[in-house]
Amino acid sequence: MSPGMLVTPYPGANRDDVLRTLRDLTSAAQNAGNVHGPAQARLSAYLEWATNSVQMLEHRVSTADIDRLVLTRGYDRLLAAAGTLTGDDIGTQRVLNGLVSHEIQQRVQSLEDAIRDLDAQIRRWPQGIAYAVADTSVYIEHDDKLRDLDFAPLLPGAWWDKTVTVIVPVIVLDELDGLKLRGGDALRRWRASYTLAVFEDLFSQPGPQGILRRPTVDGTRGAVFMSILFDPPRHERLPINDDEIIDRALAAQGLAGTPVTLLTFDTSQAARARNAGLAVNKLTKPLGDEPEDARSKKKARQPEAGER
Repeated sequence: MSPGMLVTPYPGANRDDVLRTLRDLTSAAQNAGNVHGPAQARLSAYLEWATNSVQMLEHRVSTADIDRLVLTRGYDRLLAAAGTLTGDDIGTQRVLNGLVSHEIQQRVQSLEDAIRDLDAQIRRWPQGIAYAVADTSVYIEHDDKLRDLDFAPLLPGAWWDKTVTVIVPVIVLDELDGLKLRGGDALRRWRASYTLAVFEDLFSQPGPQGILRRPTVDGTRGAVFMSILFDPPRHERLPINDDEIIDRALAAQGLAGTPVTLLTFDTSQAARARNAGLAVNKLTKPLGDEPEDARSKKKARQPEAGER
């Protein structure tokens, strides 16, 4: 995905419906700008468009997107002007017409940019592909390091011969960068450094997507792509990284128009993701035997004969 992503479909929203809505609002904004008569009439048409647009975009895109596309500073200025610039003299009419025209032109441009970007995202995230988000624990704790990791059997539906795209939210890269320097034991630091080196190789070419594994010649195994999910403009991250990863996975699910599976070794992360409506594969490792010191403590606490 491009770092210029301009809209984030609301969780559960249909991406094609969002695209149609943006196109309808663009046409409506242009119609509001073509209203004839006093400047106050054009202002009223614009404010009515803004109100309708907010209602149409709710539960289709994020609140931040609505603020960026509709409820701008220009909207605030014009809303205030509705009660002050009421004169019909030439000067007032010229000023108000200029403000309305400029704001409508800006809204149309922003909407057209959002349409173009969302359309590109839809084409970049086609149907018939298995999508997954692996959280940081997968890259650190899985027995296989990234180049050897087989994602297909980790996903529902036995996607052996299908294409798999593993989405990498930027927050995961940031967490790996932190672990590389302050990862505790040497193995975790090495795994973080190794994974970042693989990502650097995969994403060294222009574009957000790299090929981790090519399909087999006989068609029995599909390709595995990795795709960076950049934060949208002015995105404010959630204070808990696990919640941020889930939020980004939900955003990817809206753009892909198909379920995205979260892969994690963390129990709390898996519970949070399920509660948010994501498909989850909670990975595990063999627990092993109970530590010797724990067994020794249990024996030491055994009651003596006759004790209750």
